[in-house]
Amino acid sequence: MHDHDTSERLASYADVLVGELPDTWTSSHLTADDKDDLAELTDRIWDLDLVAVSLAEHPLQQAAVLSRSDGAQLVLIDRHDERDGFLLAAVAPRALPDEAYRAVPEPNGIALADDPFLSAEQVAGDLLVRYDRALAQVRQNALGGIQPSQPDRVVLTWQPDGSVATAPADDRAGGILAAHGFVQDPHSGIYRLNGDDTQAQARALREIGPQLDALGIGTALQHPAGRHAPTSVPASKPPVPASRRTPTSRAR
Repeated sequence: MHDHDTSERLASYADVLVGELPDTWTSSHLTADDKDDLAELTDRIWDLDLVAVSLAEHPLQQAAVLSRSDGAQLVLIDRHDERDGFLLAAVAPRALPDEAYRAVPEPNGIALADDPFLSAEQVAGDLLVRYDRALAQVRQNALGGIQPSQPDRVVLTWQPDGSVATAPADDRAGGILAAHGFVQDPHSGIYRLNGDDTQAQARALREIGPQLDALGIGTALQHPAGRHAPTSVPASKPPVPASRRTPTSRAR
């Protein structure tokens, strides 16, 4: 089979697979010309088993990256044995500190048969379950006690130093937060609003509520023990409890 044929087969399989997975996924294809992207992707493949062994013997020459609307990613790569099909692995999030992966098991990848429709059921019932659990745990670890937000709810947490911190689920909320003085940490993705000027802080918190609400995003305030929010900042509905876990180290 020619390289062109192999490349088309991988890309076509990925296109069918993303249409069969739960939630909304898209697929992009990396070829041998995308050397830097393939190298960066290899470093982020979250596997210490089947896929890691394959990569040790066969460095990536092409890959299909499957991306979910919330930022989760999977990577589809060729098998290098006598069997048809592909290998599929989870991709670790960018820019999280190494400490966030401590004590979190890798959501090791799986081998897929040459039928994307049957494979979608296998992915949804196995790899995605383990991957979502791992993603939740590393993100929670990176938050350092800040409760993660949901796509329809931004959870704001008062900090001991008087600042307010939040980890929005997507860029829609992030843009509004940044416009009102929240500063994003590039590694954890956490937005913080300092409390040096309490009046400015309270005003910012009052103003973001209606703007987020216009996008269908609610807000909730969390207070550590012994800390109370200013009376001028009303809290909305109680936050959704966190319930996530995640892995220890990524394959290199």
